[in-house]
Amino acid sequence: MPVEMTRQRFEELVSEALDELPPEFADAMDNVVVLVEEFNEESPTILGLYHGVALTERTHEYGGVLPDRISIYRRPLLQMCDTEEDVVEEVLITVVHEVGHHFGIDDARLHELGWG
Repeated sequence: MPVEMTRQRFEELVSEALDELPPEFADAMDNVVVLVEEFNEESPTILGLYHGVALTERTHEYGGVLPDRISIYRRPLLQMCDTEEDVVEEVLITVVHEVGHHFGIDDARLHELGWG
């Protein structure tokens, strides 16, 4: 049975997950915004998505662009969890995973590190 949770509470969990990032990573995040969305219309079961140019791929020509976006998808995360504690853990994993993409870390390496 999916977990019931208000959008406000879910957004608080995403904020708390961002607060758990080591300060050196939080400080190094550049031109990126984290958004909570209900689900991804093209892939309704994914938990999160990074849209943008990873820091490792930016060149001297990078500039004047809209911020990169990290989307955290509320419905799929709630549907996969049985308890609020599960949601807290899965939100943290998803946030760290997508932030990892911002730093240029690929899926395989994120899985190796336990953030898959």
